[in-house]
Amino acid sequence: MQKDLATMEYDELLAEFRVILKSNKLKFTSQREAILQTLYSHPQHFTSENLYLLVKKNYAKLNIGIATVYRTLSLLEENGLVSSISLGTQGKKFEIANKPHHDHLICEGCGEIIEFENPKIEQLQEEIAKENGFLLTNHLMQLYGICKTCQTK
Repeated sequence: MQKDLATMEYDELLAEFRVILKSNKLKFTSQREAILQTLYSHPQHFTSENLYLLVKKNYAKLNIGIATVYRTLSLLEENGLVSSISLGTQGKKFEIANKPHHDHLICEGCGEIIEFENPKIEQLQEEIAKENGFLLTNHLMQLYGICKTCQTK
C-alpha cells in the first residue's frame, strides 16, 4: 500500500521504487537511482532531455542513455512517484510527486512552469464540489498564459 507521497522522505521513496522495480521484474541499477535522486534533489520541472543532461553532468562516471531516462520516467509516472505536465508539441515536463499539493501557471511561449498555492482557490473548489454534491478527492489546476519574459519579447 502506497504512503502519502507528500510526506515521503528520500529513503522511503527509494524503497517504494525498489518494490516497483521488483514487481515489474526489473533490476535496481545505479542509473535508475541517479534519475530518482536527481528528481528528488531538484524541485524544478524537467523535460526528459533536461533530466538526462543533468544526470550525465552530476553522475559523469555513470554510463546512462537517454532511453533509460525515458523508460524510468514512464515507470515512475505509471506508479505515481512522478507526475507530468503535457506541453503539447513541446512534450512533457516531469516533477517528483512527493511535493505538497500545488497548482501551476504554464507559459505557452517558453514552457516555464510556476508553482503556486492559494488557500482561497482551494476553499472555493471544495465549496463548488460540495454545492454540486461532489466528493472531491483530487484535482490538478493548470493555468496557461504568457510569462513576463515572453511578454517583453
